[in-house]
Amino acid sequence: MTSTRPTWAEISRSRLIHNHGVLRRLAGAETELLCVVKANAYGHGLVECARTLAGNGARWFGVTCVEEGVALRRELPEAGILVMSGIWLGEAEAALEHDLTPVVWEARHIGLLEGAAKRLRAAPGDCPVHLEIDTGMSRQGVRPEDLESLLGRFGAGSPLRLQAVMTHFHSPGNAELTAGQMREFVTAAGAIVGQGLFPEILSAGSSAAALEPDAELARTAQRMGAQPMVRAGISLYGYAPDGEHPSEGAGQLEPVLQWKTRVVSLREIPPGATVGYDATFTAQRPMKVALLPVGYADGVNRLLSNRGEVLVRGKKAPIVGRVSMDHTTVDVTDVEGVEVGDEVVLIGAQSTEQGEVKVTAADVAKLTGTIPYEVLCGIAARVPRTAVD
Repeated sequence: MTSTRPTWAEISRSRLIHNHGVLRRLAGAETELLCVVKANAYGHGLVECARTLAGNGARWFGVTCVEEGVALRRELPEAGILVMSGIWLGEAEAALEHDLTPVVWEARHIGLLEGAAKRLRAAPGDCPVHLEIDTGMSRQGVRPEDLESLLGRFGAGSPLRLQAVMTHFHSPGNAELTAGQMREFVTAAGAIVGQGLFPEILSAGSSAAALEPDAELARTAQRMGAQPMVRAGISLYGYAPDGEHPSEGAGQLEPVLQWKTRVVSLREIPPGATVGYDATFTAQRPMKVALLPVGYADGVNRLLSNRGEVLVRGKKAPIVGRVSMDHTTVDVTDVEGVEVGDEVVLIGAQSTEQGEVKVTAADVAKLTGTIPYEVLCGIAARVPRTAVD
């Protein structure tokens, strides 16, 4: 007999398809939309999300590393799979054997791939790569002043083919800073063409660029004879990259994930009783406290102690006491009729006679001083993901 703790995450296929459709329409027919499914699809489940997106016409997917790429290739034999964090020692042969496309920005990456290509007897131009330009992120990418030395490695006899040139914007919500980075990127792309190299794809920007396309990317790609590409990440899963100032397009997105658990125990406590580690909560009245089988080992941030809320029977119930490793306690005194087994929503929505009540990843992020990305990625692997329509 197999059993699981009553804690799970529901992943809506229909909402994922909806968000992909919104982003496709906004990006425009001429722009390729790469779906970022790295970090287990931002906590939503790599394989299931990618399979759903591919079924909706997605052709390119972004992963963190070769290991993720290999897992995805088994499911999607025809897709373009971009390894976004470069190549490490021992990964080059697996990348080429599984037809993955690495991002490169250092001579070391190129050397590893050239060596693997030689061992695999690859023909000239057999191995596509995307060259990242550092326009101010100072994380990945070749600085423009160092670009010329790398370009010499893409000669006619090289097994590597410069399929795309790309960059990443550090402040997509700041139009002035992003415009400066774009100018630097356009200059670098022009230098590449000036060296007689003609990439097929010009890739810049993440979810913000997908929601509000930059005409300069399209114009530059057209001049180069390349296809523009944007890389959609958090927006696929229903959240705006800038939660404080979402774009008009972001208002069309729908959160894909709902995180749920159940009440596993109930108790009445008198005034003066304390709750949880360090006795950080003291009851000021007679209370009913519900025990939830979910804690910080599952991804419930400990900073939600005495601050966060969950949904029970269509009402918000405050977390009381410390969030512990495997348990969280909530005050259900004012929620009528709560019983053991009742469904509890940690992230998501419940219907009421007055409409819907919600707790979003953005709400949790605001309470814990972080961003929705971290909240979603922080849901532990031991929380099973269940695909729903």
